[in-house]
Amino acid sequence: MKNYPLIVVGLLLFSASASAIEQAAPKQVEEVHHRVQRVVPYALDQTLQTFTKTVHGGVQHVVVKSADNTKQIKLIQEHLLKVADAFRKGDFSTTERVHGPDMPGLAQLKKAETDDIKFEYKALPNGAQIHYSTEYPQYVQALHMWFDAQLKDHGSDVIPEHSQHHSTIAE
Repeated sequence: MKNYPLIVVGLLLFSASASAIEQAAPKQVEEVHHRVQRVVPYALDQTLQTFTKTVHGGVQHVVVKSADNTKQIKLIQEHLLKVADAFRKGDFSTTERVHGPDMPGLAQLKKAETDDIKFEYKALPNGAQIHYSTEYPQYVQALHMWFDAQLKDHGSDVIPEHSQHHSTIAE
């Protein structure tokens, strides 16, 4: 019972931050969608994308809607591998082309040294993922801001049984 006030405060903070991620205006979402389609090689209408925050950063998944769509799977994998490699080098130009240089969290991410943030690419049978992680609180915060901005501009598709894989402290 002693922890009850802490639990209530924690729930209030969580609900406030969860509701703070609002969808961008329809015109902005449409503009971002057009810029994304010029940057990514895969077809947006044939894929699902999620941005899931974790304790140490987050995970971005891009997967195909149809498991037999091998052409799109290959395009997703090639693109996310290229993005992860660029991020490791501090090159966030792809993100800037889509969201602009003032994207929340981006300026802080660009200040990180080479090993401050890990960008771990992984091919999946139906697409690919990038796992973003760091032990530095300022970069965790920047990644979370960056993920929130992604969610605002893109939304987040629902991939069945996805989010429970990234809710542990080990992430």
